[in-house]
Amino acid sequence: MNATEMVVLLDDAGIPIGESPKSSVHTLETPLHLAFSCYLLNEAGEILLTRRSPEKKTWPGVWTNSFCGHPGPGEDFEDAVMRRAQFELGVDANRIELVLPDFRYRAVDPTGIVENEVCPVFVARIGGPLQPNPAEVADWAWISPSLLADALEHTPSAFSPWLGLQFPQLLKARALPLQAGADA
Repeated sequence: MNATEMVVLLDDAGIPIGESPKSSVHTLETPLHLAFSCYLLNEAGEILLTRRSPEKKTWPGVWTNSFCGHPGPGEDFEDAVMRRAQFELGVDANRIELVLPDFRYRAVDPTGIVENEVCPVFVARIGGPLQPNPAEVADWAWISPSLLADALEHTPSAFSPWLGLQFPQLLKARALPLQAGADA
């Protein structure tokens, strides 16, 4: 991984207009930039949830999707997904499928730091055992989609805002089975 990870800055129409170091992008006035989210499924149809490390700049300690990241300038999304799966979870992602190509959100964490992203959402399968990076992942769990739906309804503040926004859209798009063990 490069010493300085760069992110792609976007105009309001989602067109690239430049790049900036990731370390300086997430602020109280975060510019719109390109990111992605990925949900890993196991063969039982369960979703891998991760709890963000306390070291994370935004939403430390909350539960979220399997992993997120930012494609670098000129980097293909699939390559970025595979890179971040290795970096955050020490695992290979395969059967990568783009399921929400137009997802976009803006959210402000309790410290005032803003997430402002065009964030396509992917679903993939896991290849191999997890070896999470403790700087990224504090904990992890496999959970059935129906149990996640219940948890989001009853304790939404325990989860990242993007998970709360993406999950219903993933169910509506039939990108996730509602019941674990279903044909995922």
